[in-house]
This record gives sequence, structure tokens and C-alpha cells, in this order.
Amino acid sequence: MPIVDRLTYAIGDIHGRADLLTRMIDKIREDSYAYQEKPRVVLLGDYVDRGPASDKVIETILKLKDEIWCDLEVLMGNHEMSLINFLEDPESGSTWVQHGGGTTLMNYGVQAPPLRSDAEAWIEARDQFGNNLPRAHLEAICAMKLIIYGGDYVFVHAGVKPGVPLDDQDAMTLLWIRAEFLSATKACNYVVVHGHTPTPEPFNSTWRIGVDTGAYATGVLTCVRLHKETRQFIHVT
Repeated sequence: MPIVDRLTYAIGDIHGRADLLTRMIDKIREDSYAYQEKPRVVLLGDYVDRGPASDKVIETILKLKDEIWCDLEVLMGNHEMSLINFLEDPESGSTWVQHGGGTTLMNYGVQAPPLRSDAEAWIEARDQFGNNLPRAHLEAICAMKLIIYGGDYVFVHAGVKPGVPLDDQDAMTLLWIRAEFLSATKACNYVVVHGHTPTPEPFNSTWRIGVDTGAYATGVLTCVRLHKETRQFIHVT
């Protein structure tokens, strides 16, 4: 049986649901007391877009980093990468907004331009967003990791390319992969814990654990507790 190196809680995609994240953190804190061990909390990416309060999610993550009861590990999701891409290339804004970026812009006081083709308006929106985005939020997003290891487990946002050494996986794969990873018999020699692909119930197999239960749409945020050889799912609604 795979063994994790320490008590770990891995939380699936949050997408602007700061209310659910706060409840989940409270639940994990309470749950961890029984183990008399300082837990590692892993956030699996996609904090922004779609849901109502992306800014509050980032603020909650910043506060959690300062807490002493847990060690926090924060992974980047493809939606955080899309936010960074927009700051670097305003032309990507119209695509970002199609995938939920409009709510993030609104959270930071920016209205998305009505026309996809209005290049000047997108530059203006990018500049306004760059001004309104607190420096601490941007620094937190840019500092997010792509991959984390823990005993026999590896934590990534989307998945890994089967047959490719983990050190050779590129950011696009770790942030975006779906079908090739999800359909693999076994993608690597670790148990892969991931989000990115929403499912009505968390996915749990010998080598893969998926914990994205589509919180922004379903109102259900899921995490997996890993302790020695055991796995247990925790939900908040």
C-alpha cells in the first residue's frame, strides 16, 4: 500500500468559493487535532475565476500561510496561469473571460470589454487590473508551485504525462492535461493527487486520486486526508 510521509490534506479546485474554503480550513484544523501531528495542507490550484470571490480566496490563502498550526503548500492551476498570461498579453483576455475570468476581473474592480476584438479596450482592462491587483496577491500567484512530493504521493493540478519522468514534465502538461492522463492504466510510480477535472464524486483508485467536485457549480468542496496508508475524503457544502 502507498504511504504518505506525513499527515496531509489536499483540497480540490476552489474557483472563487472563499466561503467553502474557509469552512474547509476550519474542518481540517479540527480534524487534525486527533492525530497530534502538524498537518501539511496542499491546495491543488484553480483559486480564481467562475465563482464569486476570487480575491477573497487569495486573501484567505495569504492568511493561512501565516498560521502556525499547519504547513501550507500551494500549487498553481491553469486558471492562475491564465491570469498571469493576461497581465503579460492583454490579447489573451477574451479567451480567459470565456473560461470564467470575467468574475475575477470584477472582483478586482475591472469590467471586461464587451467586444473580443477591441484590442485597445483589452490593453486598458489589463492595465487597470494590474493596478488593482494587490502586489501580495500577484506575488503569491507567481510563487505557486507546479509539483509537490510526499512519500509515495505526488501532488499536481491536472495530472502527468504517462511514461515521462516527473522531472521532465512541462508546465502545460501539469496544468492542463486530461484525457491521456485520466485514461492511463498507470501514469507514473507515484499515486497522483490532482484536481482540474470535475467529477460528481471524488475519484479514488490505486494510483490516482481526483478531488475536484466542481465547487463553484455544485457547492461541494472536497479534500482528501492522507495518513500513513489511509485515505479519507472530507466535504464541505
